[in-house]
Amino acid sequence: MGILDGKKGLILGVANNKSIAWGVAQAAKREGAILGFNFLGEQMEKRVRPLAESVGAEIIAPMNVSDEASIDAFFTQVKEQWGELDFIVHSIAYANKDALQNRFVTTTREDFHLALDVSAYSFIACAQRAAPMMKAGGSMITMSYLGAERAVPGYNVMGVAKAALEASTRYLAQDLGKDGIRVNSVSAGPIRTLAASAVGDFRKLMEKSARGSMLGRNVTQDEVGNTCVYLLSDMSSGVSGELHYVDAGFHVGAGDPGFPE
Repeated sequence: MGILDGKKGLILGVANNKSIAWGVAQAAKREGAILGFNFLGEQMEKRVRPLAESVGAEIIAPMNVSDEASIDAFFTQVKEQWGELDFIVHSIAYANKDALQNRFVTTTREDFHLALDVSAYSFIACAQRAAPMMKAGGSMITMSYLGAERAVPGYNVMGVAKAALEASTRYLAQDLGKDGIRVNSVSAGPIRTLAASAVGDFRKLMEKSARGSMLGRNVTQDEVGNTCVYLLSDMSSGVSGELHYVDAGFHVGAGDPGFPE
């Protein structure tokens, strides 16, 4: 028996098999969880559906977190099919490429709103729908990055969005704690994912991160997944409102910050 045996949970934001969220999904499945997934559009469905089916997902459905009706439809399906929910994993973020490549001072109002809406508010929106289906012992986690605390070159408005996401985690933990629901965030070190592929000189950034970490290396998708499984399980029943680092100890050193997901 695994530590998530029989628990039903949603993995939100898988893009492909390199996604941090996919690492979480694999670890959760290994520990006995029953999983559901979302996808955005037909192209993303082609990537997500085979992965979800490979872990026996019971729910594979579209959800656009920028559309209230789409979020409602997704969680209505979850309620109709499962009735109850034990956990959600939120790994959704987006910012326009120009907003990351240009100087931060040139950030437009439109790009600011988009990054904050998709990367931070979407967690609140999903929590609103998920919480009524959760009993005491429910768990929610989201994915952040060190750029929420430090000014990381090239991270720009996404760093602001992640800072808002971390603050939202604390306020959700305070609000939902009375219902016995825990809310935490995970700050992972740089991992080669689809999003990371758009970052210039990412290999050099990975090397800097490895040199600056306490373990002298970067972390893996599987290591992040294992940590998330702990936070989703009853083994972390006394943990809520926390920002949990999985970055090989980089954040406590003095090295140059790397890049995220």
